[in-house]
Amino acid sequence: QDALLLVQEAKPECRGRWYLPAGRMEPGEGIVAALRREVKEESGLECEPLTLLALEERGPAWIRFSFLARVTGGTLKTLEEADAESLQATWWPGDPRALPLRSLDILPVLELAARYRRSPPHPPTLPRELPCSPLCLRLLLPFSNANGDLWLLLATGGELRLPVVACGTSPAELRAGLRPPLLRLLRDCLAWEPRPGALGLLGLQHRAGGPGGADGICFNVVLSIPPGNQRDEPPEPRDPALRWWPVREEGLRGRILHRVSAAVPVRS
Repeated sequence: QDALLLVQEAKPECRGRWYLPAGRMEPGEGIVAALRREVKEESGLECEPLTLLALEERGPAWIRFSFLARVTGGTLKTLEEADAESLQATWWPGDPRALPLRSLDILPVLELAARYRRSPPHPPTLPRELPCSPLCLRLLLPFSNANGDLWLLLATGGELRLPVVACGTSPAELRAGLRPPLLRLLRDCLAWEPRPGALGLLGLQHRAGGPGGADGICFNVVLSIPPGNQRDEPPEPRDPALRWWPVREEGLRGRILHRVSAAVPVRS
């Protein structure tokens, strides 16, 4: 009905202001479980996620997931039920800027949600329940030339697969962003320093409390390289564990090129 679920903050530093339901994941908690819990605590409603809208990051130490979700049950929280989580919740039918907002940083998320409802720019994207020990990036790196030839960078250890890069392996990397490990891979393993384009999220895997208490996340990302950086053929890898694989099957080529432009945006 074109109304937006907003909650009124109870925290002393922003008490009485309005915001989207939001909060931190707890130790040992899955991403979707945290989403359901926070919405329930702050609004009284139960929900199911439909898709990720955006991934915001300031390196491995600060990552925020923004979801589009639908209500499945519960009762809207009233002032009589105010607690430390929130004062109340409401369905707001108008421009949220008419309310005193906790922060304007929700406005770009609302634009992404409206765009997704009109015409989804990417497939529904939700976390997969698969364990991962560190926080890492699985990279889809396509290389194409002016003739339309396409290659993918693959790792050759055992079966061919997309290369994986660990993040946050030193204190200096914790707030350095997710892109530096990928750029280091291009520089050190390919002797290539192109001007990279946008970083997009294709999917992610996370299972809280995995083997040995593992609580990492693997982000499947696509890094685009603008045409001005390109040559007739991709640069020869320095590392024998990497190789370029030519994509000759037309159907697969089309699907890869489509996903390059149909990914969840990553905002750094």
